[in-house]
Amino acid sequence: METKKRRLAMRTVVLALIIGALIYTLCMSFFKEKKDIISIGDEAPNFILKDMNGVEFQLSNYKGKGVFLNFWGTYCGPCKKEMPYMNNVFKEYQADGVEILAINIGEAELRVNNFIDQYGLNFPILYDSGGTVTSLYDFIPLPTTFLIDKDGMIVDIISGTLSEESIRASMDKIKPTS
Repeated sequence: METKKRRLAMRTVVLALIIGALIYTLCMSFFKEKKDIISIGDEAPNFILKDMNGVEFQLSNYKGKGVFLNFWGTYCGPCKKEMPYMNNVFKEYQADGVEILAINIGEAELRVNNFIDQYGLNFPILYDSGGTVTSLYDFIPLPTTFLIDKDGMIVDIISGTLSEESIRASMDKIKPTS
């Protein structure tokens, strides 16, 4: 009989802890300040990330240029489809003052390097190992592309696969004019 009482007491304590944790979580999410959502017309949040060779890239260094900022993953089917298109137009638009920065969302480096080699990518692939930039930009789904003009302002946010034609149109939209 004593064992049954102990089990009942333990179950009651565990249940009380679970209910307490649930109430705490609900209260924290209800009273937590809402994080600013990045939207069109906002200044693009600055960041510093390294590419797969350890070279540092800082977004603010691209003022005066258009930036095609693409978030992607190796497992993402639409990403696999649009990466070759991005690669096709990279050099052409780079000469016009538009840069591509593609941010991998923190997958294993070997997997990312294999993807770069497989697709022969020539534009900067940045590595967000801690997920800080991904979290800062707070988007869903992959791929998501932020079009940033020469003044560092977000002019468009595109979710989903882009065709080569839509990538060209996007780059024309952020191409600096003389």
